[in-house]
Amino acid sequence: MNYHHAFHAGNHADALKHVVLLALCEALTAKPTPVFALDTHAGAGLYRLDDDEARRTGEAADGIDRLCAAAASAPVAPGVARYLAAVAACRAEHGERAYPGSPWLLAHALRAQDRIACCELREEEALALKRQFAHEPRLAAHARDGYAAMRALLPPKVGDTRFARGLVLIDPPYEAQLDEFDAALTAIADGLARWSQGIYALWYPIKRRSALMPFYRAAAALPAKSALLCELLVRPDDSPLRMNGSGLLILNAPWRFDAALAPELHALEAALGEPGASSRLQWLREPA
Repeated sequence: MNYHHAFHAGNHADALKHVVLLALCEALTAKPTPVFALDTHAGAGLYRLDDDEARRTGEAADGIDRLCAAAASAPVAPGVARYLAAVAACRAEHGERAYPGSPWLLAHALRAQDRIACCELREEEALALKRQFAHEPRLAAHARDGYAAMRALLPPKVGDTRFARGLVLIDPPYEAQLDEFDAALTAIADGLARWSQGIYALWYPIKRRSALMPFYRAAAALPAKSALLCELLVRPDDSPLRMNGSGLLILNAPWRFDAALAPELHALEAALGEPGASSRLQWLREPA
């Protein structure tokens, strides 16, 4: 595996992904019962935007940096404000150019009674992940394949606690490009068979949206109670050579989650979009 998330930390895709992730955590923690979160492709958990990898691409300038600048001049939607507050909390602890990965955000958003499992296959990032959370009793870091972990860790049980509620975040590198969708959807179908009530969130890149039609059809056929697409294109999808946007497929979304996400998606489009930007929320299968 050659993908290294540090090159892309804080970009527009991270902004979308992390706003949605924190919104899911907000919905899950609205009830007192404990929840379990599995992050299948966790990365290092924490990044520095002034490191060589991030400065080489400069992608954060069109993501978190642009969003912070927009928030400094005008009010932002509640979910975007929640995300920016989490980034600020991370920077208060780790320095002004720190950027939180999804493991850090999960640990920040979830509660003492909740549990988190984070998996990373790349050796260097797995070691960094374990070091970062060595003293966090709620989080277990695993150097293992995330898809295999879904088979091993679902349905979730930690000690004597079985978790009826929770979240599986699937954020693969897509080095196999469109073939990655087959692996992810196969793993999700198996996960649903083991833990049907869990929320599953699959992040995916968008170059040309038309190329994703087979994925949309396969996602709609998954045995979930509902399937929601949340997509942000920061420019028109007229170039197959770069990532023009990204999306999340959310299975078993919380009640009225589309209504909760709508203002956040519009705010991200306004702050991060170039001419021709667009966004959409679409049910592939509406909840009963």
